[in-house]
Formats: sequence, C-alpha cells, structure tokens
Amino acid sequence: MASNTPSGRRISPATIALAAAAILAVAAIAIALFRSGGTNEAVATSNNMAAAAQAPGSVEDMIAGLRERLRQDPDNHEGWFLLGLSYRDTGNFPGAEQAFRRAMELAPQNADYTAYLAETLLLQGGRNPPPEAERLFRRTLELQADNAQARYYLATMKDVRGDHQGAVNDLVALLREAPADAPWEAQVRQAVTTIAQTNNIDIEGRLPPARTPPASTATAAIPGPTREQMDAARAIPPGQQDEMVKGMVDRLAARLQQNPRDEQGWVRLMRSRMVLNDRPGATDALRRSLAAFQGDARTQGRLRQAAEELGVPNPS
Repeated sequence: MASNTPSGRRISPATIALAAAAILAVAAIAIALFRSGGTNEAVATSNNMAAAAQAPGSVEDMIAGLRERLRQDPDNHEGWFLLGLSYRDTGNFPGAEQAFRRAMELAPQNADYTAYLAETLLLQGGRNPPPEAERLFRRTLELQADNAQARYYLATMKDVRGDHQGAVNDLVALLREAPADAPWEAQVRQAVTTIAQTNNIDIEGRLPPARTPPASTATAAIPGPTREQMDAARAIPPGQQDEMVKGMVDRLAARLQQNPRDEQGWVRLMRSRMVLNDRPGATDALRRSLAAFQGDARTQGRLRQAAEELGVPNPS
C-alpha cells in the first residue's frame, strides 16, 4: 500500500491476485471449453495437457489455436473467455480486455465474464481503480450475489479509498461465508490481516478458524476458473496438475531472464513460487527482481511490499 491517503494509494500488485489461479486457468478452462466441443476431444485434451504444458511455446500455441477456432466460430463466448485468460496469463492485458469484452457481449448474464473484465481493467488502471471496474464488479454481484471475486475487489477498493474498517468488515464476512473447499481462503485471510495490521484495526476473534489447504498445490490459489472449471481440472491427477503449473512458472522465469525489467512479471513469479510452496525460489525471485531494478528505489519499494504481502522470506 503506497501511502495512507486515498489519493496516493493504489491496489498493490500482490493484491491484484483474486483471479490468479491464472497459472492453472489455461489448463482448467481449456478442459472445460474443449469438453463443450465433444467428449472425445475433452478426454484427449485432459490426457495431453500436462505434457503440452511442458513444451516450449505451448501457451502461445494454445492462443494461436484459439484464435483460429474463434475465426471459424466467432460467437463462441467460452472461446473468447479462454482467449482472454490466456492473454492475461502472458501479460497481454489489452488483448485480454478485448477478449473478455467480446465474451461479455455474447453472454451478458455470465458473472465470470463481467468479473474478469473488471479485474483486467484494474490491472491496467494505474494508480487508481477505474470507475468502470467498480461498475462491472457491482454488476457481477447483481448477476451472482456471492461472487467472491467481485466481493474481494470491492473490499480492496474501500481500503484504497481510506475506508479500512469497511474493507475489513467485508473481507471478514467473505471469509465467514466461504465454502469449506474455497481455494481462495488463504489469500483473503492474508489481505484482511494485512489491512488490519497496517491500520491498527483489532480483528481478534473475528476470523473463522483456518481450514486445511487443498491437497494439490496446483489448486491452492485464488479463484480464477469457476467451480465447474476447477472440478474439470481436478480430473487430472494432482501430480500432473502440479507439473502443469511448474511448467508454466518455469516459462515465466525464463521470460524474466530474457526481459528482467518487468515489475508485474516478478510479482507473478514470486506469487507462483509461494503457491507452489517454493519459498527459496520466491526469495530468489525477489533478489533477482531487486537487482533488475537497481537504482530505482520506487520500484524496489513496491517489489519489497508485494513480497511482504505474499509472505516471501527476505533475502539473507
């Protein structure tokens, strides 16, 4: 959090993570999408996804394949949604915005499409949340009153604007109403704890007991795919889920090796390493990110803040 005044605050890179099951999203949504195209195709997709995730350029290949499929079937709203997720996962936020807008145009009653478009606008929004993002999150709740993604972000917007108590109240309520298997519980808990500590708000006794984390680290993240899509991803054995995620994270690390001046990329890498319980890897990512921005105290400060919010151990 940049400062204590609403005008100087922003949603931090670490906070923009509620849909950051993005590491798993490409695989999970692909299975759901291709399943809609036919059972046999779905089986082949799920069986080969782990191997495909390891191949160089497989995400880019998937994007190319999606674009071709959408050229043939331009009204496939699920395809546009998956294309938006894929663009977002590769850092192409303008492309993601266009794809999510098209999905929302084709299926305006789908809460996920509206929420993902709003989140993408936040990712591009600079220092202040764009008004359209808030309108879209509120529209999401009209479509789906218990949408955790929209509730989380609307709470963080309250924090950004200086209503820290309101943000804490909303996040506590979200935790208390979370389903038993909510994969996003840990990050919401971390967010409310951070806001409370930063602003001297007493939350003792207000948080529900922490639940047991999911068995597979691949699904231990904030909700990106819908429950149906996550269930589709879980059809893959947990070990293969983890291998898919590790392959995607390794490619992100390789891209950062080639282009280290990517602040958001380093935050995604730190977050991904923590999701995989690779604390030494997350610390190494922090160390390398600080080196990449040597002499840029402002960016280094944001990176350190993001690392702190994510629980990344400090470099020795």
